Amino acid sequence: MTTYLVTGATGLIGRHLVELILADEDTERVWVTVRASSQHKLTEIAKRWPNADKVSPVVGDIAQDLAGVSPDDIEQLRGNVDNVVHLAALYDITADDETSNKANVDGTANVIALSRAIEAGCLHHVSSVAVAGDFEGTFTEDMFDEGQRLPTAYHRTKFESERLVREQTDVPWRVYRPAIVVGNSQTGEMDKIDGPYYLFPTIAKLSSLPNLPTMAPDLGDTNIVPVDYVAAAMHLLITKRGLDNRTFHLVNPEPQPTIGVFNAFARAAGAPTITAEIGGDVGKSLLQLVKLTEHIPGVTIARDAVMERVGMPPVLLEHLNFPSVFSSAATRKELAGQVEVPRLQDYATTLWAYWAENLDPFRARKHGPKGNLDGRTIVITGASSGIGRATALKVASEGGIPLLVARREHELEEVRDEIVAQGGKASVYPCDLTDDESVRKNVERMLADHGRVDMLVNNAGRSIRRSIRLSYDRFHDYERAMAINYFGAVRMILALLPHMSERKFGHIVNISSIGVQGIAPRFSAYVASKAALDYFTKIAAVEMHGDGVTFTTIHMPLVRTPMIRPTKIYDAFPTKSPDDAAGMVVHALKNRPKHIGTPAGQLINTAYKFSPGLSDAVAYQAYRVFPDSVAAGGDNRLKIGRGEKHLGKAANALVKLTRGFHW
Repeated sequence: MTTYLVTGATGLIGRHLVELILADEDTERVWVTVRASSQHKLTEIAKRWPNADKVSPVVGDIAQDLAGVSPDDIEQLRGNVDNVVHLAALYDITADDETSNKANVDGTANVIALSRAIEAGCLHHVSSVAVAGDFEGTFTEDMFDEGQRLPTAYHRTKFESERLVREQTDVPWRVYRPAIVVGNSQTGEMDKIDGPYYLFPTIAKLSSLPNLPTMAPDLGDTNIVPVDYVAAAMHLLITKRGLDNRTFHLVNPEPQPTIGVFNAFARAAGAPTITAEIGGDVGKSLLQLVKLTEHIPGVTIARDAVMERVGMPPVLLEHLNFPSVFSSAATRKELAGQVEVPRLQDYATTLWAYWAENLDPFRARKHGPKGNLDGRTIVITGASSGIGRATALKVASEGGIPLLVARREHELEEVRDEIVAQGGKASVYPCDLTDDESVRKNVERMLADHGRVDMLVNNAGRSIRRSIRLSYDRFHDYERAMAINYFGAVRMILALLPHMSERKFGHIVNISSIGVQGIAPRFSAYVASKAALDYFTKIAAVEMHGDGVTFTTIHMPLVRTPMIRPTKIYDAFPTKSPDDAAGMVVHALKNRPKHIGTPAGQLINTAYKFSPGLSDAVAYQAYRVFPDSVAAGGDNRLKIGRGEKHLGKAANALVKLTRGFHW
């Protein structure tokens, strides 16, 4: 009967290997090191293992001395462990030196010390073909330190950790060097993005252009193997006698052309394959030209921005292929007739399907068959009336699920009932956007009810039309405008951004004002709050660019809603209807442009940029001809209410010239 102590059992290779070990009739006990905070994860994974009653957790941490195992546990393990299998490591080519060294080198040193302390029968160390670095030519299983260059922290620390295992003499050892490990060839199961998976987002984008002719220079060779092969090979090699102090290459027998790997997954995705390969001196010159561009200022930044946009780390460009050919003749001899490497073309479709369903960082961007809003959950603030209500109805008609937010619950319920009566879906979330706790709890409810929030429309707002001379003792006007128009919107954005960032998708529509594009007398409180939101949006769009969260700012013209009723002068103004305004919002949700406005707004904005003095003079005339309303505390003697003929000539001219502007 055989006993094991396994580190990294909850990782991809570890899960598969422990499953095979437990299925072995000769297995008596499997101790598994696990951090105290991760025991629940082990419990969940163990549910899929056979004979899980043979598993005993040992609390530890490879970053600590003796792998963090307590003296009592060491005493229990001493002399009772036949095989220590060290799988815990950092497999990340993008990690820095300090992080990689702590996980790989220090971690291995601590596991060696633990193996020595418990008098283990054999230490099985999972290394990597990365130890070959930039060695050109055939790298055999007997080779190790050949003077090769180790270009990244990952290469260096995998090399140094293997060196520690080889140079110690207290515990017999076996070293396993897998190539790039991909998902299970039978199920597609994978738990991280690595190796060829970095190419998948690009392949997915190309799948919409299946007939596009594609050519590329010779990209060299790579080597990938599925995790079930690695686990099966290790299981057999661990249990065989007489193999101590040997190294095993768990690789594809023949190097795989990188273009061939790309094409295998492109065919699985229905994307165009690379049909023409530029070889010879021309291909080498093209690759050399790409490398030389790194020395041109700005080119590297632009290149990295493009690569990050599709989720590919720039460092991968230099390490996608291997200069080495990994000989595995001795390993294949030990595995002959029992474990064989499957052909990539036989399981590429399985890997692709699993990635598309579970790992695609942009899978949240996929919408339903009815269109861009089909199935989307869309938070709409101020949804009880006006633009918000009209937007909710339009969103629901396109298959979206509006999450209705406002203070008055009964009015939200009326909107929801109207949507349901028309065959749609909607949910009600009464909320005070000026209160942190109210927003937090409502967002938690939304996520609990629907599992996700795809989009947000910040529509709720307060408009205050009052000249500054009537506001000397009304500072609260400015506070109230900022509280809902700026802080309320930002509060909702901040509550949803972590969720959207994690899903690599989200779109936020902020309803701003045409007044921000020019100078709107009497709107110093309102326009200032909207301008603050505009600039928050610009900065947030930059910081969230890599997370796939996008923003649209709508500089909305005057809309005939309850918000403008107190200003009777607007009865004579041409305005958009709430339905028209909702159309602009839906356009923003479906197409996600950076900005939506009106020709008048653009004209006013341009005029102010090129002639600010003249713009001030025109706006001052508007300030004179359009008085404060009675509701604002003004003495409004202008007779308004039966059409434009009751406005003065100057007022009529300005209304027509600046259609939709807030005077």
